[in-house]
Amino acid sequence: MIGRTRSVVLTGVTGHVIEVEAHVASGLPAFTIVGLPDAGLSEARDRVRAACSSSHISWPARRVTVNLTPASLPKSGAGTDLAVAIAALAAAGEIDPARAAACVHVGELGLDGRVRAVRGILPSVAAAVKDGARTVVVPQGNVAEARLVPGATVVGVRSLAEVALRYGCRTAVEDPVAARMSVDVAERPAQRATTRDMSDVRGQPEARQALEVAAAGGHHLLMVGPPGAGKTMLATRLPGLLPDLCDADAVDATAVHSLAGTFDPGGGLMRRPPFEAPHHSASAAAIVGGGSAWARPGAISRAHGGVLFLDEAPEFGSRVLQTLRQPLEHGEVVLHRALGASCYPARFQLVLAANPCPCGKFAGSGEHCDCAPISRRRYFSRLSGPLLDRIDLQVEVRPVRRGFDESGEDSASIATRVAAARTHAAERLNEHGWVTNSQVTGTWLRAHTPRGAVADVLRALDTGVITARGADRVLRVGWTLADLAGDDSPSVDHVAAAMALRTRVAS
Repeated sequence: MIGRTRSVVLTGVTGHVIEVEAHVASGLPAFTIVGLPDAGLSEARDRVRAACSSSHISWPARRVTVNLTPASLPKSGAGTDLAVAIAALAAAGEIDPARAAACVHVGELGLDGRVRAVRGILPSVAAAVKDGARTVVVPQGNVAEARLVPGATVVGVRSLAEVALRYGCRTAVEDPVAARMSVDVAERPAQRATTRDMSDVRGQPEARQALEVAAAGGHHLLMVGPPGAGKTMLATRLPGLLPDLCDADAVDATAVHSLAGTFDPGGGLMRRPPFEAPHHSASAAAIVGGGSAWARPGAISRAHGGVLFLDEAPEFGSRVLQTLRQPLEHGEVVLHRALGASCYPARFQLVLAANPCPCGKFAGSGEHCDCAPISRRRYFSRLSGPLLDRIDLQVEVRPVRRGFDESGEDSASIATRVAAARTHAAERLNEHGWVTNSQVTGTWLRAHTPRGAVADVLRALDTGVITARGADRVLRVGWTLADLAGDDSPSVDHVAAAMALRTRVAS
């Protein structure tokens, strides 16, 4: 007899619905799983048998073979445990095969019969709905997240026995103690980020302007200045200036955080831009994603739709910094591993903060700096030219002196101007499929920017002050400044200001 059901496996944030079929035949007792399972999935044999025993469900003393279709797709993780158990029990005649086949099952089994919450439930349920499934059975700890997917009929379960009883098993005994204990890490709500306001920042008018421009146009930003000048304070307040995520970005960001295990379903889809600030000792795998068989999302994917902040940027490894170049251009990262390639969204705003020298005192006249000129050049050269060329805004944050401005405009007021500028840009860019000026191509910029405004940029390009990529980025910032001013196109002054915002770097 053959029992069938369905489950979902993930490749990156893409879910693949698979058919789980089980066959029970005469012969010596054995349990085999075929269909390119990895080591974690192969261990489901022991988890399923122990879960059935703990639930008082009879396990067939015959040869049980479970096939995961399509066999050509590599499969990993423990999220198919529940489906494997249900298919095997349907083949053994313990439960109703028709009811088992009608649902998609996702969940990890504990040895005591509990159904544990798993990561990535949102993209899994979305894939099931897209495949035409009407009912998806998930762990109780994942119900809130699973119900965020429109069109899904979600059934939450705490134990294998509960599922078996639903499908007509007569011998299953649900353990209420196990049900009460079914609380694991995936069910614990994550801490909510604290909102930081720009009114906390005193002085630094140039840096504040750069932050507003970065928020309005989606531009990357580099701040160079001595310790204590407020670089970190400014960077942490950038998400508060950004508008809410659109529906597509909210779903993508939520799926990534679901897979990473950092999503709190209590607040619904992620609507606010995320903020990631990895330590400078982080490895390349931690930043871009990594793993042996399948790659997991890194900080750049968790920052999708939001901000990635690298404090003390020159202290990061050169390999880490160079891996950012491709995601900055394409808005996604493709990671190749032994079992295949995983593609994660990675469209974020990069904010770098750096000291001007190893001691950090080379500011203004530099009279308090003890670093040799070669030491300063070597320190800042850790930020390579190709990486800096992709940073639209590069500003100097000067040290705070006595008598600095005590007043600071709040984030709400700045965010209102940012929203108006983005709306102004959207009316111009929507027909091309762009959202912000940072996404506009060089061809469009050169064709639509007034010739008089481009003249200074072309002269800087001819003299080697900026590169061709740098020229495009200056024009992008010029359009953002025009949007903030409510103008239809950038003027000579807008482009000159954009050039200043790109070249005001301490070195």
